Amino acid sequence: MVNEAYKFSAPPLGAGILCLFLRWHWLAGLLIFLGLFVLYFFRDPERATPADASSIVSPADGHVVEILDELLDGTMGHRISIFLSIWDVHVQRAPVAGRIADVVYRPGKFYAAWRRDASTENEQNIIYIHSPQGPVIFKQIAGAVARRVICWKSEGVEVARGERVGMIRFGSRVDLWLPLHSQVLVQRKQFVKGGATVLAKWNSTT
Repeated sequence: MVNEAYKFSAPPLGAGILCLFLRWHWLAGLLIFLGLFVLYFFRDPERATPADASSIVSPADGHVVEILDELLDGTMGHRISIFLSIWDVHVQRAPVAGRIADVVYRPGKFYAAWRRDASTENEQNIIYIHSPQGPVIFKQIAGAVARRVICWKSEGVEVARGERVGMIRFGSRVDLWLPLHSQVLVQRKQFVKGGATVLAKWNSTT
């Protein structure tokens, strides 16, 4: 469970219990349900990360909504976009082992997270990782409901593959950019799990 869960769930749970004493049962039920849902939303399950060093794991839970080749910072690569509904785990994990070269916060819009322009227009954190096989970039992107993107790591920190790096509050999107010398293994509409599902692999020649 993410620590923030208790901060956000305590008010509705406390108000719900008070409403029970006042016999406002319908309101008590609504508030207690809301508090329990917040606890559910902030869950943070353990994940078994594949041992294969050539594997690139998903940075987030959700459904793959887009796979395309895209120019980013002047370099062509593969972009995999994952949509997170409010029912998915919202903790993000490092897709590869390496050093965090930079974390860039970019303010922006709050378009629906499944829209293509959300990748460039929405509020986001852009996390650059230098791995032994090449640069990897992923974005924590806010959506129409999500209004806070949080990165727990900072520049210069070493991360392990599958290590927790941040969280987005409520429905959102995560984009992963990989160099062309990686091989994408997933398909559109596939459900993936952060830190566990292998999205791609480094080619053996790298």
